[in-house]
Amino acid sequence: MSLASKKQYDLVVVGTGAAGTSAALEAAQRNASVLLLEKGRNTGGSTNYTEGLFAIDSYLQKQQGINVSGTEVLQEEVEYSKYKADSRIWRKYIDDSPETVEWLKDQGVKYEGVQAMGDGEATWHIYEGMGDAVIHQALLPQAKKAGVELLTSTSAIKLLADDSGKINGVTIQDQVSQEEQEITAGAVVLATGGYLDNPEMMQELTAYDTSRLVPVSSGKGTGDGLRLAWDQGAAKYGTGMAMLFGGYIGDPDEPAFKYIDSHLATAAGQQPLLWVNENGERFVNEAVIYNFSLAGNALYTQNKVYSILDQGVIDRMAQEGNFMGLGVYVRRGEKLVKLQDELDAAVAANKPFIFKADSIEELAEKMGVPTDKFQDTISTYNEYCDKKDDQDFGKDSDYLVKVAQGPFYGFKLSVGSFCTMGGLRVSTKNEVLDQKGTPIPGLYAAGNDAAGLAGDTYGPNMPGTCVGYAYYSGRNSAKNALAAL
Repeated sequence: MSLASKKQYDLVVVGTGAAGTSAALEAAQRNASVLLLEKGRNTGGSTNYTEGLFAIDSYLQKQQGINVSGTEVLQEEVEYSKYKADSRIWRKYIDDSPETVEWLKDQGVKYEGVQAMGDGEATWHIYEGMGDAVIHQALLPQAKKAGVELLTSTSAIKLLADDSGKINGVTIQDQVSQEEQEITAGAVVLATGGYLDNPEMMQELTAYDTSRLVPVSSGKGTGDGLRLAWDQGAAKYGTGMAMLFGGYIGDPDEPAFKYIDSHLATAAGQQPLLWVNENGERFVNEAVIYNFSLAGNALYTQNKVYSILDQGVIDRMAQEGNFMGLGVYVRRGEKLVKLQDELDAAVAANKPFIFKADSIEELAEKMGVPTDKFQDTISTYNEYCDKKDDQDFGKDSDYLVKVAQGPFYGFKLSVGSFCTMGGLRVSTKNEVLDQKGTPIPGLYAAGNDAAGLAGDTYGPNMPGTCVGYAYYSGRNSAKNALAAL
């Protein structure tokens, strides 16, 4: 019995997220024979949860009168990365981005429009139906129509190479029967989504306290493509960064994705209000949340972080709208009408992340922070709120809201993360490079497996760059792989 219908293909693509599906479709539309592999039962990976992609000078931006300089974006992103990002990769990515938006539209993707996130630029092209619709209503149907052969519950377990070192195939394995099959290929594209969901790799390759990290992902980013390439001599490069997104709820009884559209999680972890550490001390300008990745970094400077809300600000966010939101899951300014019910349910269930008290002293005791220090912090903070002047960290007065009306709530914050980025050094053609910087013939990497787009912190001031790069680099890999055949 064979797993695939043929023994030889022009291109084998590993992974069915934005990068892999785009690579497979691009190649098939260029009349190549393509085998697309998905180790899980369901396709799309973490792309299913994405909201929109980055682009500069797209037809949608022109329609909305949005003007953003591509060269200024390049300079900002490379400087933000401390020059760990590759300027050449950014240049080609930016220049191709309007065509990527158009290409997706041609495949059937529909857009809501373009917007910014936080204080960033309006580069975020929001698509209808989330990434799930992009993959399952547009790209995969087009790929199947173009002749792509898709195998689910099938892993790539080994890359094959000839005597010269050229990658010329892959060993695949059925996840249920464990049956294996060797496939010959003109080239292989790795698009397996990084390693966020591999605890051992996260411990080894990052400096994060993983006990506080909450992956909000498909659960399938376990570093498969990276290990396959490293075994063939690829350079280990650009590891160590996860896309953090500020405070999040760590609930041991529920899957992390359950809270992505929660009003409770949005109020607790995504507002520029009051955070204290394990000593009951304020430690940062909480408006850092408007760059959610920097907010994640800030939370990691302390051993523990608690978000503090009083009933007054809870009522305000329910009646007038929240300050920040969480992407398009909970919009900025949206009224948190479910917040009180979610708070009451969490308290009634004795969830370990929430603490409710009638007094500041009682709240300190329940959270386990020093009472005197916490009371001093609240008193000083309230003085700043009365004066509209944050004398410690300079927070904008719009976000100085007193903690004065009981009951009072404290939330133990974990740090949310969407994905990792990097692991394989690639050329501008998305060729995987070896330790000497030489392309490994026949091997390409796209999306979160490929390094070159970021430094140690993701840049949400240009929202959508991660998934936008996945679409672009998948297509770029396919184009260059076929050109080399």
